Amino acid sequence: MKILVLNCGSSSVKYKLIDTATSDVMAEGGVEKIGLNDGFLKYKKADGSKAVVELGLADHKGAVQAILNILTDPVEGCIKSYDEIDAVGHRVVHGGEKFNASVLIDDAVKAKIKECYDIAPLHNPANMTGIDAITALMPSVPQVAVFDTAFHQTMPAKSFMYALPYKYYKEDGVRRYGFHGTSHRYVSARVCEFLGVDINTQKIITCHIGNGGSITAVLNGKSVDTSMGLTPTEGLMMGTRVGDVDPGALVYLMLKHNLSATDLQNVINKESGVAGVSEISSDMREIEAAVNAGDERATMALDMYEQRIIKYVGAYAAEMGGVDIIVFTGGVGENQTGVRENVCAPLAFIGVEIDKELNARTRGTETVISTPASRVKVVVIPTDEELMIARDTEAIVSK
Repeated sequence: MKILVLNCGSSSVKYKLIDTATSDVMAEGGVEKIGLNDGFLKYKKADGSKAVVELGLADHKGAVQAILNILTDPVEGCIKSYDEIDAVGHRVVHGGEKFNASVLIDDAVKAKIKECYDIAPLHNPANMTGIDAITALMPSVPQVAVFDTAFHQTMPAKSFMYALPYKYYKEDGVRRYGFHGTSHRYVSARVCEFLGVDINTQKIITCHIGNGGSITAVLNGKSVDTSMGLTPTEGLMMGTRVGDVDPGALVYLMLKHNLSATDLQNVINKESGVAGVSEISSDMREIEAAVNAGDERATMALDMYEQRIIKYVGAYAAEMGGVDIIVFTGGVGENQTGVRENVCAPLAFIGVEIDKELNARTRGTETVISTPASRVKVVVIPTDEELMIARDTEAIVSK
């Protein structure tokens, strides 16, 4: 099948066209700055080079139309008509407790996605715009929703409940949901294929770390705990997100600086994390360059970033009664060799020993970076959420 995978943000649409028979990516790119005069479409050409087309697009329907136009362009395209697209798979960030697996989209599913708007106001409405755009432009093509939260629906209550009055869970659905589920599901399965072991017998900790980041404990193939919570703000220190913080500190800041809820949301999501502490950048490459130049604040930010990863890995190893495999994925996990080394060094007490030379030259490739003597396999597995979405879409549509 030829599956179009869409990931719609508030002002962007990323896409890949995947042939599931071969897992080949036929085309990929994205539209950015939707609604602005300087919007543009960027895409990868057949020869691997990149191209940019300036477009003024008023809405997501126009963005999706632009994507379909480039896919069917006589010169730049890879298909002759929309009819060659067998189905469309959508990344949907929040499924609440309503979805524990990917589903074929119908009116009832759309209604349930909209019910999650209150707890995912920055993501679900944007995801719905892509669904609505495809419905308008290609009304006969089947669409599938793949939820970031679905993989984590196997967590037990002791992992997902907050110690708040129970009525807030019962009436408002306030609990830990977790995110990056499609990535954690992909890399936990893929690492077992790569190592030739049965996922149903393994204790795995998956570290999806980048500008956003989360860590998941995967026991016998199921998520049993994860670092993100009701929203993607909880957990690790991220590029611009605060991660774990004393909620009393947030109340204190609101009162002291007369911050509105919107003001505080902006602080904890867009002004904090590595960028907020360093006041340099949210890009870990720039932080590492500043550290090498002797910048003290950048050094502190990097130390904080790494320490929080170590804390979660250690906690999840204790929670599962040990760990067999640690996986690094995401932009930082796949490419920042220094972060991997610094995270693994303190984990020697649980049997982690990495090959420093091999680690130093491993970027973006499937590689075991632990030594043969290490009791824990440490592996770099590049994530492929789009392929997972395409496979889910194919499986559901084929039924």
